[in-house]
Amino acid sequence: MLLALETATNVCSVAYCDENGNIYEQRTNKRGTHSEQLFLFIEQLQDEYDFEIKELDAVLVSEGPGSYTGLRISASAVKGLLFQTEVPLVGINTLASFAMQITEKHSQANRIHSIIDARRVHVYHQQFVCAEGKLSTEDEVEVIPIKAFEKMLRKDDFVIGTGLDRIDQQVLSKANTFGVDSITAKSLIRLYQADFSDFYQEEDPELFDPKYYTSNQAN
Repeated sequence: MLLALETATNVCSVAYCDENGNIYEQRTNKRGTHSEQLFLFIEQLQDEYDFEIKELDAVLVSEGPGSYTGLRISASAVKGLLFQTEVPLVGINTLASFAMQITEKHSQANRIHSIIDARRVHVYHQQFVCAEGKLSTEDEVEVIPIKAFEKMLRKDDFVIGTGLDRIDQQVLSKANTFGVDSITAKSLIRLYQADFSDFYQEEDPELFDPKYYTSNQAN
């Protein structure tokens, strides 16, 4: 059984995978409600599907990049949830989890761009490849200017994430786009279950700190 938390963007999503592999989700895309909704969603899933935190095989958390506030909320939440339990905490690359959504429908996606609006004129970006259902990358997470990202896009590329409305729509029209509606904690569960271990690692709940990126790291 797994519990997954996704709060790196305006989306607040909590997903639960039961012992039979069924995945259930509570989700909102309302900005500024993460601190109120996160524990409410966890409690709703616990009540509806009758599980306790200590019974979980792991708690998965989207570790960034993304909103500083959103990431801090989930980091604080897991510290409380896992206090005095033996349940492992697994931090998962947020952008890789976005790309995981594409792999399920397009198993031969040669170029997947996961992006998050980084404000000003930048986006968080990482490029992935899906071959034979396996997700991989040769790129690091970067903070890049939107104009630089636009120059990367090729016909039939896949783009998933936030900030799509800030990209030149003529440039974006040649790509396959997936916006905010495609962001979900379910992707964390699917990536973890697929054993794409390059994109996650076990963390100490007491010491866990999300991966922040700032404009100072812009290329």
